[in-house]
Amino acid sequence: MPAHRMLRGAFTALVTPFRPDGSIDEDTFRALVRRQIDSGIHGLVACGTTGETPTLSHEEDEWVIGTTLEVAAERPSRDRLRVIAGTGSNSTATAIRSTRRAAAMGVDAALVVAPYYNKPDQRMLEAHFRAVAEEGDLPIIVYNVPGRTGVNVEAATLLRLAEHPRVVAVKEASANMDQIATILRDRPAGFSVLAGDDTWTLPMLAMGGDGVICTCSNEIPGPMAEMCDAAFAADWDTARAIHERWLPLMKANFVGGPNPVPVKAALSLMGLSTDMVRLPLLPLDEAYRARLLVILEATGAMELGAPGAAGSTGAKRATSRPAIERATATAHA
Repeated sequence: MPAHRMLRGAFTALVTPFRPDGSIDEDTFRALVRRQIDSGIHGLVACGTTGETPTLSHEEDEWVIGTTLEVAAERPSRDRLRVIAGTGSNSTATAIRSTRRAAAMGVDAALVVAPYYNKPDQRMLEAHFRAVAEEGDLPIIVYNVPGRTGVNVEAATLLRLAEHPRVVAVKEASANMDQIATILRDRPAGFSVLAGDDTWTLPMLAMGGDGVICTCSNEIPGPMAEMCDAAFAADWDTARAIHERWLPLMKANFVGGPNPVPVKAALSLMGLSTDMVRLPLLPLDEAYRARLLVILEATGAMELGAPGAAGSTGAKRATSRPAIERATATAHA
């Protein structure tokens, strides 16, 4: 891996915790960020879509980004920790303004999702990302998630963008292995390719990828960082063991409701946050919540939560393959 590649490792797409009245739970947010950093995470994404940014005001965006930077600065690890801000929009002008604001606050890069709903073609997508790169005052990460946006940033388009000095990475959530393999093969030397689907992290690392911007590291930041570090050290047995242990949780985070509904339920069960979301989202249905608890218990995630978390007995959790397989079967029954 070229030493000058800017982004490498596990980056958490932070949730935004809310109080019952819908306001941001500021103390809990700070605690979540500190837990991330103390667990060895490589980077943080403030105001990604996992943070429910479509429901945040501009003032709330700035508070979340600023507080993430503030908490990161408390730790001596700030010099190696990357802080990324989500600044995407289906309006190019809005994305540019948001990226400039984030640049002025001092983040390292911007995560810019492909425009959603208006469904630009490849020529239009390229023009959008180039405009943000040229006018936004930050290195940018192209976020390709066709399942949410309705458009796919094709490999040829992405590779042309990757030649731009400010387009430094892609978060690839297309679930298209041919496309991902082409990008990994043909990218410029300094361009990072990050998984956008948690379950694809290990396969992409094995193909030469640079890490992941993930949901499950809200719950398990240490293991996700360790999996990336093991892969970078070519310790594939360790990386594969971590992947296999936590795969049921990675999958359960997307069962029963759209992201971040299940991960917020998990953090609540672990005693780390509330499961409050803003409309139009609603908290996870109780049946799925019960199944999620089975996964948290079986994988040992409850041990990584706060003392006295729901379902926690303080006893050593079963983490054998049969226990995890039973939990997975229950979650998908």
